[in-house]
Amino acid sequence: MEASKKSQVMLRAFSSRNFRLYYAGQAISLIGTSMTQVATSWLVYRLTDSAWLLGLVGFASQIPTLVLIPLGGIVADRTNRHRILLVAQVLGMLQSLALTWLALSGIINVWQIALLGVLQGIINAFDIPTRQAFLPETVSKENLGNAIALYSSLVSVSVMLGPAIAGILIAATGSGACFLIDTISYIAVIIALLAMNLAPKKAVISTRKPLEELKTSFNYAFGFLPIRSVLIGSALVCCVWGFYLALGPIFAKEILQGGPNTFGFLMTASSLGTLAGGIYLTKHSNVLESGKVLALGIGFMGISLIVFALSRMFWLSLLSLFAAGFGFILQIIAGRTLLQLLVSDRNRGQITGLYVMASTGAVPIGNLIAGALASKIGSSNTIILGASICVAGSIFFKQQISAFSNLVRLNLYAEGS
Repeated sequence: MEASKKSQVMLRAFSSRNFRLYYAGQAISLIGTSMTQVATSWLVYRLTDSAWLLGLVGFASQIPTLVLIPLGGIVADRTNRHRILLVAQVLGMLQSLALTWLALSGIINVWQIALLGVLQGIINAFDIPTRQAFLPETVSKENLGNAIALYSSLVSVSVMLGPAIAGILIAATGSGACFLIDTISYIAVIIALLAMNLAPKKAVISTRKPLEELKTSFNYAFGFLPIRSVLIGSALVCCVWGFYLALGPIFAKEILQGGPNTFGFLMTASSLGTLAGGIYLTKHSNVLESGKVLALGIGFMGISLIVFALSRMFWLSLLSLFAAGFGFILQIIAGRTLLQLLVSDRNRGQITGLYVMASTGAVPIGNLIAGALASKIGSSNTIILGASICVAGSIFFKQQISAFSNLVRLNLYAEGS
């Protein structure tokens, strides 16, 4: 009986049919996406044998998201979000189809990978903020925190399964098979979106120019300590996480003397950690404790990555990445939940856009920095440097927890009254 009650608490967001559809579609598509990410990194390093180009391609594929994400947030607030998501999925499927054809035909090269990555980055600039702003439309407000934790756990599972499958397929047939599966997986999201029964929703009508809208949202976000802390903390952990993502193939091949399967296992270990963190937060969703969770996540990830950088044993590398993934997702889920509860629907897309710019957009910067530093000071020292900054950031943030929690409490009280 007790176990049944706990299960109902952990899965309460599934009472919404729209959320179930959204979750099911994403479950299939995200596995394909994570397979493509691993296959692309391994393919670039195999073609170039260059840490610099590995980081550069990662930067090129994600920098459009960083630049265009504010515009994507404004569009998400002024346009039907459901329609935006449908268009983005179709365009993403076509981009993945082009990558598949080039890889399977054997004519693919680095500049083609980079160009298609840029195109995907442009699509993501509109898809990601819309997807996050759309999530509250699929579930009731009281179950929103649970829905975010469940969705983040889904991402963790997908990123865990995707690399493991990708490692096997790359070794057996090459990267093209991974790209093909990703192309097919887009169909699941499109079907799920079309099957939803959504209440009519009016788009926000604003007479202000986009730049004025962006300035207003920017001033609000960085003038309010809780949201500012979420944005800065997410930017920090995602930038340093970008170090690991960019240099992972080097650790697998050069330091641990492995191959694509080794890289897949490393990615799976970190994903298992994020899964564990997501499950943990489905049962512990006290938003007033968000400040402590944010600080803990940043520091725990930093310490774990230092251990990973120093490790020369496969089992220790796996264990440290599991811990790093746990710390990473604590910060991400707590930040997303807090953000969705504190902002209004009128500017949800714009504030979400700023969050994505600070988090997802920070990854390409981490890719670029990692590639440049690794060519000068080595991969291990690069990870240690970034992780040390995380630890310092965690200590600094802990000093602001009291003021942070008081502001969150006052804001939530004002919203409820």
